[in-house]
Amino acid sequence: MKSRWVLKLTALFTGICLVLGGCSSMKEDNDCPYEKFIVVDVFDSPANYQGIQSGWFAKIVKDKFNMELNIIAPNVAGGGDKLYEIRSAAGDLGDLIILDASNGKLHEAVTAGILLDMSKYLEGKDIMQYEIAIKALNEEYNDGESIYAIPSSVSANTPLMPSEALELSYGTYLRWDLYAELGYPKMETLEDLLPVLKKMQEMAPVSESGKPTYAFSFFKDWDGNLMNAAKQPACLYGYDESGFVLARADGTDYQSIIDEDSLYIRSLKLFFDANQMGLVDPESPIQNYDAVFQKYVDGQILFSVWPWLGQSAYNTLSNKEEGKGFMLAPVEDIQIYSYGCIPEGNQKSVIGIGSNAEDPQRLADFIDWLYSPEGIMMNGAQMSGGTAGPEGLTWELTKDGPVLTEFGVQALMNGEATVPKEWGGGIWSEGGSALNFKPVAQCEISPDGYAYSFELWDSVRDMEATALDVAWREYMQADSTMDYLERHNMIVVAPGHPGSIKTESSDISTMRNQCKTIIVDYSWQMIFAENEEAFYSLLKEMQTKASSLGYNTVYHLDLTNAKMQDRERQKAVEKYNR
Repeated sequence: MKSRWVLKLTALFTGICLVLGGCSSMKEDNDCPYEKFIVVDVFDSPANYQGIQSGWFAKIVKDKFNMELNIIAPNVAGGGDKLYEIRSAAGDLGDLIILDASNGKLHEAVTAGILLDMSKYLEGKDIMQYEIAIKALNEEYNDGESIYAIPSSVSANTPLMPSEALELSYGTYLRWDLYAELGYPKMETLEDLLPVLKKMQEMAPVSESGKPTYAFSFFKDWDGNLMNAAKQPACLYGYDESGFVLARADGTDYQSIIDEDSLYIRSLKLFFDANQMGLVDPESPIQNYDAVFQKYVDGQILFSVWPWLGQSAYNTLSNKEEGKGFMLAPVEDIQIYSYGCIPEGNQKSVIGIGSNAEDPQRLADFIDWLYSPEGIMMNGAQMSGGTAGPEGLTWELTKDGPVLTEFGVQALMNGEATVPKEWGGGIWSEGGSALNFKPVAQCEISPDGYAYSFELWDSVRDMEATALDVAWREYMQADSTMDYLERHNMIVVAPGHPGSIKTESSDISTMRNQCKTIIVDYSWQMIFAENEEAFYSLLKEMQTKASSLGYNTVYHLDLTNAKMQDRERQKAVEKYNR
């Protein structure tokens, strides 16, 4: 059946310039306007890499803008909000700022003069096709005429449509080859995963390099109001965090994360039980995201709640042809949280320019490029749920639609292709954009009517007939994960809404910071507790200490905001349908 998801983009690489050597172009009649080479400090809240951007994406940025990206990543530097607080107190977050705008951070940055008003630099730019989303984010500043930030994940689709492509953001992904060898044991609840994963561990006790295998491996990079890893299982039951609240996507239920019967505590108990069974990587407390990713690459980890982690790292074409890889396994009672498309963009993750930036017009041009069809394709290139990268290198347009080149197959489906020198050299997977910022939703269509996500191309769908794909489709009786979940009513969509960016009082912020430190620290201790008695003793201590530090005050504020968010989501649906 002919898919509507095909890709066709306009020609790339017009106006290419050479770094330091002045400007030149792939087209002689189109000169690069940026003569001076600059290094741009990028304060990047969601980034998982810190340092100078390298590889093929770095070359594209240098060629087009004669600049280099120096990424400053709180996730990697440690301290989370502390780095933001230190740099904002100094009045300079960076030249280019990708900000977690929750808890009033955007308002703080604007009022403190840290963010530049980009309005005059964006006049006449293509990015202004998203003017409605941009004005909605900036409406409190000079009636929306000023532009201090631009939202992410902008979409043209209904708020009730999942923003993901073939895979949701979360799921019960495990090594399908091992699961099949076990005879596809039935799993009614998430807890039923543990004995299955234990048997899988016994079947494959070591990785490809001979290291011990585990079901779960965690990292602290993304801990915030709670332990990030322990929040993820709640998403498998239709909940996501809203401060200290777990809110169901459809607005039907709210939970305090530290209540004994909350999904958060249930997840901590699940991981405690897993650790007692030897299923949790003991290096979890001392490693970062990159270390965990490499363990997935090596086959050391057997379960992934994120398809873009397990599948991206391990589902290479060669592994899939051998029948090995991560695929969604059926757990009967799950109903997975899906983020609905957001016509006004995600206002909790935004991009802007620092007020002390050396060349604000160049950075505005770069932001404009990130939101262009070319920029979207380049910035979002990755194996699972991503875009295809540079036309002419990884893909090309034919009369039958877009197809991956031979190099593209190796890069995007095998992950370890060596990039030609003229495109920057190095290993493909190591040279992609480290910004970790999504200008538009994964499901979006280019202006020419084709999908940005290469996994939705007809040509790629026709290629995905590896031993792993065939085995999964035959057993699950589905064409894709999305197909299976939709037909079994296993998705609950949170209607897309920009999100709340209200400013917190200093008293609330102080209480929140004290409480979340206790919650995160105790959560880690509970998973690695000596026995069940110690687990519940630590839980009581956590509840008592958090309560003494003002947890209930912050929780009730979060609960009010979560309920307000649900009302705003419904208004977004009504507004779209007018």
